[in-house]
Amino acid sequence: MNKLILKSIVIMLLPMSLMAQTKQSELVKNLGKNAAVGKYINTRGIKMYYEIYGKGEPLLLIHGNGGSIKSFKDQIDFFAKKYKVIGVDSRAQGKSVDTSSILNYEMMADDLNAVLDSLKIDSANVIGWSDGGINGLLLAIRHPQKVKKLVATGANLVPDTSVFSTYCNNMNASDLKRYRSAKQDANTRNSIKLVQMMLDEPNIPLTDLHKIKCPVLVVGGDNDLIKASHTLQIFENIPQAYLWILPFTGHATLQRDKVGFNNKVFQFFKTPFHTVPGDDWDK
Repeated sequence: MNKLILKSIVIMLLPMSLMAQTKQSELVKNLGKNAAVGKYINTRGIKMYYEIYGKGEPLLLIHGNGGSIKSFKDQIDFFAKKYKVIGVDSRAQGKSVDTSSILNYEMMADDLNAVLDSLKIDSANVIGWSDGGINGLLLAIRHPQKVKKLVATGANLVPDTSVFSTYCNNMNASDLKRYRSAKQDANTRNSIKLVQMMLDEPNIPLTDLHKIKCPVLVVGGDNDLIKASHTLQIFENIPQAYLWILPFTGHATLQRDKVGFNNKVFQFFKTPFHTVPGDDWDK
């Protein structure tokens, strides 16, 4: 009799669970344009657009150069079931409005700190991809109290061929020339700032990585735009760091293997950092 009652309860609850999952998935379909959750923060001379999904411990997502909240379409639905996920359009990108003539990574890291302050969030877990990984590292360096744990995938410290191929630099230089010769509207001017920034920056000394106090999962693809040797160098200079190089993968680690990436990152967030050689945190 008790088994029958329990089975009936499970059957009754299952549709409710499926409805909740469907509702969340429908919200994620509108990423970057979700009027139900999208808001702006006026801060540091710009309008920063953000969307929040889920409840619980804060998780900040930082996209790459020229991206937006939509870059994390394969992550938000997964992590919103476990965290309060904050997706932000960085300045001059997505729906964030930036009319200034300059752009650098330090400015964007300080923007993110201001967003967390505005939301009254003392600290958050952070996932940063590409330029977002750079911004995540700088957020942990410049505002260490704000970052509980950081996942940085495809990040770099300098903008030269010791990090990525001559082909990438030539492609960026070609894009810059094309944007400068195009009609100069707001979008083109933002594109010029973004490409110029990639050619000139970042310039983060290795000694600055020593200041990072939080655990960091340093991620890269074995065929990434960022050389594996450089990703290894980042890992080696962060006091509490893990390294994860994904095989058969390029720069889009969190899209190429979204299931593996999401599960590994979730495991990293929920597991205490261990410094004893041989500790296997992914068991």
